[in-house]
Amino acid sequence: MNQKVHARHRKQLIRMIGEGGIAILPAAPVRARNRDVDYPFRQDSDFYYLSGFVEPEAVIVLVPGREGGEYILFCRDKDEAQEIWHGRRCGPEAAIENYGADDAFPIDDIDDILPGLMESCERVYHTMGLDPQFDKHVMDWVNSLRKQSRSGAHVPYEFVSLDYLLHDMRLFKSREEIRLMKKAAKISVEAHKRAMRACAPGKYEYQLDAEILHEFQRNGATWAYPSIVGGGANSCILHYTDNNMVLNDGDLVLIDAGCEFAGYDADITRVFPVNGKFTEAQKEIFDLVVQANLDGIKKVKPGNHWNDPHEAAVKTLTKGMIELGLIKGTLSKLLKEEAFKKYYMHRTGHWLGMDVHDVGDYKVDDQWRLLEPGMVLTIEPGLYIPHGSRGARRWWDIGIRIEDDVVVTKDGCEVMTDGLPKTTEEIEAIMASSQ
Repeated sequence: MNQKVHARHRKQLIRMIGEGGIAILPAAPVRARNRDVDYPFRQDSDFYYLSGFVEPEAVIVLVPGREGGEYILFCRDKDEAQEIWHGRRCGPEAAIENYGADDAFPIDDIDDILPGLMESCERVYHTMGLDPQFDKHVMDWVNSLRKQSRSGAHVPYEFVSLDYLLHDMRLFKSREEIRLMKKAAKISVEAHKRAMRACAPGKYEYQLDAEILHEFQRNGATWAYPSIVGGGANSCILHYTDNNMVLNDGDLVLIDAGCEFAGYDADITRVFPVNGKFTEAQKEIFDLVVQANLDGIKKVKPGNHWNDPHEAAVKTLTKGMIELGLIKGTLSKLLKEEAFKKYYMHRTGHWLGMDVHDVGDYKVDDQWRLLEPGMVLTIEPGLYIPHGSRGARRWWDIGIRIEDDVVVTKDGCEVMTDGLPKTTEEIEAIMASSQ
């Protein structure tokens, strides 16, 4: 992403903090996977949103009104020996030149410098509780000032959660952010199509998983979350990630997979027949969920509230389940009792952005949040009918979820994942094209 975008994010946050405040935000920590091996490093989303800086052991400090510069970045110093083993480091000098910092210092000097930056401030903006070790550093810096209070040192007296401001900012995506999300959606769409074409009875779930990851990585992306590839009964397990079972002729396979591109995520779910042809029983459930998906998307527009798509999807699913005989009773009574939860136990969507389940409040003042242009959300109704359910045996072990990524526009919405078919005829055509 262009550094100008990160600069705009910082400028907006600095304006919200105001003079007298200081914001302190650490990079994500490195986490050990096993002996001598770390998990691949992924920068903290808030940190990346403000800086675009992708190294660990770094701290962003924003000090509105500071004469020497409002944006200070502490980062690892250049170290030839370490860089031979672990790769290049930016260093403080390049942090100014390449990442727009007004001032930059080695991370090893932070204990000597940061208390002085805090001394002129009244409010500290920091999100406590996410990293207890870093929280202790913050309190140590404050306490070092308290010890100097008799010498005239000023101690900040108010702590404010930084994510209260930052996460509301992240909820509204800029044109540049939406462009990146559309790219992530396009790559993910092609990955799903690739899995459809590769599928055949006798293959394993992990083989489709591999096809998806290959498509991600050959396009400069990675997975936004571990892919779900659930065949047969596994399609009824919402967060199934074992992906180690054989795909059987006559079963469906549910794939929930999305890539992360340049820090922004996609999140798509589709279901298709292992052998390329839906049975009539599978079509009955599939078509109902697709209709719920379409009805939910229709409710994504400015002025509607967050729960409107869910209510629309639930109404469609409940009505359909009555017609199929999965549940019995009147529509109004069953909706009131939430009888649908036996077969549809999750909500119809979530915010989407730098995190798959992205930040942002769903309610404001105890009321569902109104949808506004620039918000991005998923629409993902589903029905899951495990073995032994009340419905007809022909529906047992059928799990259907249809998920799309939708951005709110000034006139309505745009489905960023509409390049991936979701009708039985279109899906069968894609699968037939590989034969």
